[in-house]
Amino acid sequence: MAVEILNEGNFEEKIKSATKPVIVDFYADWCGPCKMVAPVFEDIAANNSEVQIYKVDVDKASGIASKYGVMNIPTIICFKDGEIHKKQVGAVPKDAILELAK
Repeated sequence: MAVEILNEGNFEEKIKSATKPVIVDFYADWCGPCKMVAPVFEDIAANNSEVQIYKVDVDKASGIASKYGVMNIPTIICFKDGEIHKKQVGAVPKDAILELAK
């Protein structure tokens, strides 16, 4: 499954209605480290059914980024039951991303 990009209109509904951990990559198209981890998120989305992967472009959805305190990118936030479970700032390997959901 491809990574879905969320926006101001669908973010809350997708996070709150999720039945499994949700990992959200807050990114920007111009961000080098964000580009480095993008294939990792695609891989997780395609090969891991235990988590849901979404992305939020901070330039297009600055209200969401502000609400969740995203000051640096990439910022990766794991939500469980609609609430923040864990947060990671910076590009990290696949295992570290998946560890956020535990």
